[in-house]
Amino acid sequence: MSTNLSRRGFMGAAGIAGLTVAGLSTLSACGSGATVSKGGSKASAKLKLPTYAAVQTAPADLAGNAAGLDATYLRYPKALTKSVAKAPGDGSRITALTETFTTPAPPQAKNAYWQELNKRLGARFDMTIVVDQGVDAYLQKFNAMMAGGDIPDLVWFPPNQGIQRVPELLDAKFHDLTPYLSGDAVKDYPNLANLPTTAWKTAVVNGKIRGVTVAYGSMGQVYVVNQDFWKPVGGAEFSSAEDFLAKGKELLDAKRNKYVLEPEYVNHTGMFGQWFGAPSGWRLEGGKLVHMYETEEYQEAVAFAVKVAKAGLFWPDPNLSTTMEKMAQGSLGAYVQSFPSFLVDAKTYDFPFGVIVPFAAKAGAKPRYSMGYGSVGYTAINKKADAKRVKMLLGVMDYLAAPFGTEERLFLDNGIEGTHFTRTAKGDVKLTAKGSSEAVTTAMPLAFLAAGPEYIYLPGQPELAGKIHGWQQELLKISQTNPTSGHFSDTSTSKSPSLTTAMADCQKDIIAGRKPISAYKEELRKWRSGGGDKMRAEFEASLAGK
Repeated sequence: MSTNLSRRGFMGAAGIAGLTVAGLSTLSACGSGATVSKGGSKASAKLKLPTYAAVQTAPADLAGNAAGLDATYLRYPKALTKSVAKAPGDGSRITALTETFTTPAPPQAKNAYWQELNKRLGARFDMTIVVDQGVDAYLQKFNAMMAGGDIPDLVWFPPNQGIQRVPELLDAKFHDLTPYLSGDAVKDYPNLANLPTTAWKTAVVNGKIRGVTVAYGSMGQVYVVNQDFWKPVGGAEFSSAEDFLAKGKELLDAKRNKYVLEPEYVNHTGMFGQWFGAPSGWRLEGGKLVHMYETEEYQEAVAFAVKVAKAGLFWPDPNLSTTMEKMAQGSLGAYVQSFPSFLVDAKTYDFPFGVIVPFAAKAGAKPRYSMGYGSVGYTAINKKADAKRVKMLLGVMDYLAAPFGTEERLFLDNGIEGTHFTRTAKGDVKLTAKGSSEAVTTAMPLAFLAAGPEYIYLPGQPELAGKIHGWQQELLKISQTNPTSGHFSDTSTSKSPSLTTAMADCQKDIIAGRKPISAYKEELRKWRSGGGDKMRAEFEASLAGK
């Protein structure tokens, strides 16, 4: 996916700590809510996912792999390939519902990027773009369109915005894309066949491929540091959680407004949990599931977060809105970020970036790194489209999913050369002011409809790009995934957001000192009785193929 895409709260969906904050701790099938009782798990097990077939593009300087390692380019490749032979559209108007988390795009009539997009797609591509103004903005527009019957050709189904009764809605209003995309059928759309298999799993509901997956990096959240901040204590290297705490205390200087950690308490607890060896969402043992909240490792992480807060390491204003500026100034030492958004930060801010690879919090602990889900939802096609139009719309999304190293991706990410971007002497891409106002703002809502595989490219920063590729390799050595990913629970869809929010609020109160740590067990009891145990049973049934 284009690394123009960024919004910390939403993009936390790439990792369990962000899921906690966003109310998504048990995200499955991208929030499909598919029912076990209808045999969804059995049907899904029999489904042939789209065949993976790599597109030949300009080769990466540092290769990626299927485990989640991103292909890395130290310079923008000079020799680009063409992945779409001709404009996929048929000259008609195409409508789409999507969202943006940045400045709204200029209207089509005043937007040279959008006008060029129409030419390259061979269609008038009209997007209804919901500007994120809060948790329910997209949901409200989505529900209004569904209720009114004026459903666009293409509709993005996000993973975390509370859409209910998704299987029934898909059956009633949207195409089953299985005949077009299952197995080798996807090869009619080479860029879609190039998308990771992991990403496609999240577009499956009750044994059917219900949309084009919106690919996203498979890496989860990461602990990002300003390496200069940690130099006085020998760098951001730690032998234990207590060593981290001791070094943090040494660096703390409240009089000079210098703190160690941003005030996102629950995100940090998620990172601490990985040091202690907590699972990614759920742990599966002998067919039985134990939730992260229930584990000793996660509860140790909460207790450690309390110690960190008592030591004063968190920035004192819990509503800090200038985290990145504070990081760049050296007033903060570390923050938590989704990996793809970390790449955006590395392009945007100038300070010596580093990451903390999870380490053993104590003797005997087995640190783990929680991977993401590899997608941010899927895009469904209106059922009113006939077979010919479905194929045309899939061709359009095939264009939007062009990978890095292609002519199409160069345009999608950066616009028109000479207008939206220029090339430096070393060949790197540099956006113009018009590129920032048009290309960046229009590319984001496009990227929520379809996107190519994640990649690493930092203009003018080949050394940092190489380092990030190396950090990914280290993280993958201790990686773990949520065993319920791709499995279904109605209760998870309906109850998880409110239950997870309640657990997060309780943790915040405990860490801030407003509640005793004993309050955690009482909130956990409420979580279990309020839906956690039911989620467990439904996921276990799905995992067992019942």
